[in-house]
Amino acid sequence: MKQPFPFSAIVGQDDMKLAMILTAVDPSIGGVLVFGDRGTGKSTAVRALAALLPPIKAVKTCPVNSAKKTDCPSWANVKTRALHEVPTPVVDLPLGVSEDRVTGALDIEKALTSGEKAFQPGLLAKANRGYLYIDEVNLLEDHIVDLLLDVAQSGENVIEREGLSIRHAARFVLVGSGNPEEGELRPQLLDRFGLSVDVTSPTDIDERIEVIKRRDSYENDHATFMLRWQAEDGLLRERIIAARKALTKLKTPEKVLRDVAELCIKLGSDGLRGELTLLKAARGYAAYRNDTALTRSHIRDVAGLALRHRLRRDPLDEAGSGTRVTRIVEDVLGA
Repeated sequence: MKQPFPFSAIVGQDDMKLAMILTAVDPSIGGVLVFGDRGTGKSTAVRALAALLPPIKAVKTCPVNSAKKTDCPSWANVKTRALHEVPTPVVDLPLGVSEDRVTGALDIEKALTSGEKAFQPGLLAKANRGYLYIDEVNLLEDHIVDLLLDVAQSGENVIEREGLSIRHAARFVLVGSGNPEEGELRPQLLDRFGLSVDVTSPTDIDERIEVIKRRDSYENDHATFMLRWQAEDGLLRERIIAARKALTKLKTPEKVLRDVAELCIKLGSDGLRGELTLLKAARGYAAYRNDTALTRSHIRDVAGLALRHRLRRDPLDEAGSGTRVTRIVEDVLGA
């Protein structure tokens, strides 16, 4: 089985790659929504992210990837305190998936063979401390959307059925991709994504040729191609690890907080989630750049990612949301 296409080898799509890197630096940003044409590397980027991310330390045999035994749920009956390194979980949530498959359910095999009521963990348990990826997220069934909203809000999965009363941690970064031609996303779920990216097919002929060359090398000279780009991925991984450490020491001046608040007021974004997400994204970006203090330039560079999907629709404004954000950012923060 071939290894995933390297993250560093993806041509262009800089906003998409930056958004995913920022969620790796600070998972509390809240996930990434990637909307755009078919064949623009959305799924490839998510698979590549899985190989790029640093491993996590988790208790052996713990079904929810707990960092210590005391965090592992009692129903798991974990006996060991030993930790081991595992790849950061990246779990696919397929369309048409049942609720039991997502949340977990009664272990039918154990119930039939031993008469015991035991819990079979679902996808939310596997995704804890990692990523939950939904391709064609705009086509997801409403009852699954409602379930994800509840879990994303609380950070906990609660199951009350068939005589079972189960709960476990379910904190994950939600990554969704889709084609806007196939339907819009429900506003409640849209608001849960920290960052939003619109991707399009490249129009530059040299860029398209480079995409073809790299894909051809990946498929026909796999070993050499991976050796070349895994080194780049390794350097990127080290930058992410360093940024996580730098994040705790980063200074946030009062004037930058004022800029963030003024920008969101001018844009008319609902609630305060826009300010909080923009601040986290800007801090993650500053840490990734190895800067020691947050500045207007950091806010300017990530404002579109954090705010374009939070704008109220203006039927009199024919410009897209990205253009509106750029226009108001220039007005508030300067060009």
